[in-house]
Amino acid sequence: MDGSVQYDELVRATQPRLVRLGLMLTGNLHSAEDLVQAVLARAHRRWDRISGLEFPEAYLRTMVVNEFLSWRRILKNRELPLAEPIDQPSDEDIGSRQAMKDATWQLLTMLPRQQRAVLVLRYYEDLPDTEIAEILGIAVGTVRSNVARALANLRDHLSTAED
Repeated sequence: MDGSVQYDELVRATQPRLVRLGLMLTGNLHSAEDLVQAVLARAHRRWDRISGLEFPEAYLRTMVVNEFLSWRRILKNRELPLAEPIDQPSDEDIGSRQAMKDATWQLLTMLPRQQRAVLVLRYYEDLPDTEIAEILGIAVGTVRSNVARALANLRDHLSTAED
């Protein structure tokens, strides 16, 4: 199997998961798709090196997080979608669900980017602190302190909102 076929297979297998990760980091689908597209384009150019790695999917995940944390990303994309389409009808109360999602995104966007990334990697991706530290290029203790600060920030925002 040549490198381009392996790349295509990896993209097909991982793109939905990478977009979900991007969505958790950015807060909207369009930015998440742009983020993943930029990462996959860069990964294609480096595929000879990436294909030799033991876990290329983990490398792509790291690339997504690093691109999110990059300041170039902030300057490049300032668009805000007005609404997200609902893919399938449901019997549940869509208004409540959307209100809860909006409240969650509002809280997450109040966090500094690295704290948000640490929370997403820990609670959404369910990664251990050592792997988060490796992805972000920081010490394990820094991961833990970022989690503690992020959760304290979220608690503060929630208690202020309740008052």
